Amino acid sequence: MRDLSISVYFARAVLKNVVARGLDPISLLRRHRISPRLMLESNARISIERFADLQVGTMQAMNDEALGYGQRPLPVGCWSMMCHAVIGSETLGQALSRYCRFYQLFELGLHPVLEEDEDVARIVLRAQDDGIGTSSYLHELLLFNSHRFASWLVQEHLPIQVVHLESEPLAPPLDYRRMFLGNPIEFEKACSQLLLSRAALEKRITQNEASLRHFLRHPALIMLTQDYTTNSWTAQVRNLVHRQLRDIPELNDVASTLEVHPQTLRRRLAAEGTTFKDIKNQVRRDTALHFLGKQGLSIEEISYRAGFSESSAFIRAFKGWTGVTPYTYRKGL
Repeated sequence: MRDLSISVYFARAVLKNVVARGLDPISLLRRHRISPRLMLESNARISIERFADLQVGTMQAMNDEALGYGQRPLPVGCWSMMCHAVIGSETLGQALSRYCRFYQLFELGLHPVLEEDEDVARIVLRAQDDGIGTSSYLHELLLFNSHRFASWLVQEHLPIQVVHLESEPLAPPLDYRRMFLGNPIEFEKACSQLLLSRAALEKRITQNEASLRHFLRHPALIMLTQDYTTNSWTAQVRNLVHRQLRDIPELNDVASTLEVHPQTLRRRLAAEGTTFKDIKNQVRRDTALHFLGKQGLSIEEISYRAGFSESSAFIRAFKGWTGVTPYTYRKGL
């Protein structure tokens, strides 16, 4: 599993409604080994494992899989029942149709609807009641779950033509793009939806009841970390850098390994919304966050594993990434 991290924005969104339900957000954070101080840092990041545990723990504490964003709570267990309703489908189109019909049974304020025309299929979020607004995070959560669950069903990163979100970005746009597996995202659109090729609906479902039992042990973590074969240039570069963190290759070396000209690689990474420098920093950052959650490793050892020759350089970089030092971050875990 790749070491990944997520913007603190998503953790804040998970916790936004807990006080209204009589819960203490500080206790929830500490229970899942996340420093409450990170919530105050606009550029802080959290390891993906900690975030997944926080999301599930908060849903359980609230008994609401919609985290307080729906017009009515979505009781814990609904996701599991939806999965069982969908798993017998033969094609992705049939599965997504059942998925949407299932959530149309609940008063969330939004209904996912599968629409098709000649070449394009859409999962569109339709408001249930005119004049009643819904949180931007509910739109993000429903579309994220739709895409990641569909990808799990067919065991591939399902390509999306574009993701439309009604709201403006509340986290760095690159974080949204990573949440949607590198697919294009456009903000402040007329409605929130996923657009994909209609031909994708013919893909065969490859999961079954046995694999579903494993999936349901921790679906949030599996959906956040699933890493099917992908040919994106970002993923290929990231994997090469990750394998050689103790002696990080230069862009020319990576381009040579991938058998492309360096300038071609730069252009292809730019088309995917990133740069070689950004990828190196992300891999180092995510590796550091991963190992800071482990017991028994010194800051010096983590610095080395994250590709730094000196601890002082690592500490400066880490504070730039998260707003706090590695020592403060670990103390809060």
